[in-house]
Amino acid sequence: MKRLSPPLAAVFHSPGRLAALAAILGAGCLALCPPAALPPHEAKAAALVIFAIALWATAALPEYLTALAFFLLAMLFSVAPPSVIFSGFAAGALWLIFGGLAIGAALNHTGLGERIANRMTARLGNRYATIIGGMVAIGVLLGFLMPSSIGRVVLLIPIALALADRFGFAAGSKGRTGLVLAAAFGSHVPPFAILPANVPNMVLIGASETLYHFTPTYGSYLLLHFPVLGLLKSLVIVGLIVWLYPDRPRLAPPAAATAAAPLSWRQRRLAAVLILALALWMTDSLHHISPAWVSLGAGLICLLPGIGVLPPRAFNELNYRSLFFVAGILGLGALVAHSGLGDLLAHGMQTLLPLKKGENGHNFTVLVAIASTLGLVTTLPGVPAVLTPLAGKFALASGLPLHTVLMSQVVGFSTTLLPYESAPLVVAMQLGGLSMKPAVKLSLALAAVTIIILLPLDFLWWRLLGWI
Repeated sequence: MKRLSPPLAAVFHSPGRLAALAAILGAGCLALCPPAALPPHEAKAAALVIFAIALWATAALPEYLTALAFFLLAMLFSVAPPSVIFSGFAAGALWLIFGGLAIGAALNHTGLGERIANRMTARLGNRYATIIGGMVAIGVLLGFLMPSSIGRVVLLIPIALALADRFGFAAGSKGRTGLVLAAAFGSHVPPFAILPANVPNMVLIGASETLYHFTPTYGSYLLLHFPVLGLLKSLVIVGLIVWLYPDRPRLAPPAAATAAAPLSWRQRRLAAVLILALALWMTDSLHHISPAWVSLGAGLICLLPGIGVLPPRAFNELNYRSLFFVAGILGLGALVAHSGLGDLLAHGMQTLLPLKKGENGHNFTVLVAIASTLGLVTTLPGVPAVLTPLAGKFALASGLPLHTVLMSQVVGFSTTLLPYESAPLVVAMQLGGLSMKPAVKLSLALAAVTIIILLPLDFLWWRLLGWI
C-alpha cells in the first residue's frame, strides 16, 4: 500500500486541519452549487466567510496567511468591492495596534517595562493564582478608566510580558501564556459589563437610542450586568487560566543596579509619553480624539529619530503580521455587513429557535444564543448592528419588554465562542507573541462555564431586579 506524503499525512493526523479541509470543501460546494434560497452573490460571500472562519478557528494556517488568502479570493471572485474587503486597513483598530507594537518595543528596549514589573511583583506576591488574579483585576479596573479595550490591551500586554520574565516564565511556558491570557481576557471580557468600556456596548446603545429612544444610565447598566458578567466572570477567568495553564513562579531578585538606579533619560521620556497617552485615552469623551490616533501618535514619538526612544532598526523589527491578521478580521466583518449575511443568519436562527410567549427562561436563552452565535459571522461589533433593528420583532414574539430584549444582547456578545470574533483578543495574542490556540481553548472553556453556570445565575439576577 502506497504511503501518504508527509504533508498529506499531517493533514489526516491533525483533527484541526482535517476539520478545516472539510469546511473548505463545503465552502467550495456552496460557491459552485448554491441552494435555491441563497442568491449566487450571497453564496460566494458565505463561502468565503466559511473558508476564513474555518482556517482561523482551527489555526490550520498561520493567521496572517489566511487573511492574505481572504483578500486574494475576495478580489479574484469579485465578492465585494475593494473598499469593503480592504476596509480594515482604514480602521482605527489597525493603527492602534501599530502604535501598540511601537510602545511595546519601547518598553522592552528602554527597560521601563522591567521596572514596572519589579514594582508590581512586590504587590502581587509569589503565588501563581494571585499573580493571574492581579493581572485580571488590573484589566477590569482599567475598564472603568479607559473606554478602549484595544487601548487597555496595548498598555497591559508589554507589562504582562515583563512580569513573565520577572517570575521566570520563559517563552512557551504555561505561566507566560497564562499572564498574556489574563491581561487579554481581563481587559476585554468583564468590561462588557461597564457601559462605555467596549465598542459593541456603544454600538448597542447608539442604535437603541436612535431606533427606540432607549438609553440606559451608567448605573442601571452596571447594576444589571456587572455582578455576573463582570465580577463572577472575572473569577471564572482566573480559575480557568490557573487550571488550564498551571505554573510555579520562580521569582528572581532584580539586579541591584536596576532596582536602585534612577530612571534613565529614555525611560523618563517614555514614561512621559505613556502618561500623556493614558490621559488622552481616559478623557476621549472630552476631546473626541480616537484612541487609535492617540496610540499612533505615541508610537510615532517613540520611533522619531533624535526624539524617540527606539533605534532606527526597530521599525523593521515590529511584528507586521498582526496588522494583516486584524485587517482580515475587520474586512470579514465588513463583508458580512455588505452582503446581508448577518440579517439572513439572524432571521434563520430565529426560525430554528422560535420565541414563545410566557416562557421567559426559554426566550432569554434563545436571545442570548442568537447574539452569541451571530458573532461567529459578524464579529462582535456587528452583533448589535444586526440585532438591534430586530429587537422590536423579538419583543413581540417573546412577550418580553423591549429593554430586556435589547440588554440580552450584552449577555450574548460578551460570551465569545472563538477569539477571532474580537479584535482586542486577536491584538493581545499578536502582541503577546502567542498563537490563537490558547485563546481558543480559554474562550471555549469560558463559554461552557457561562452557559452552564453564569447564564442561569444571570437570569435569576434579572428576575430579582424586575427586568424579566
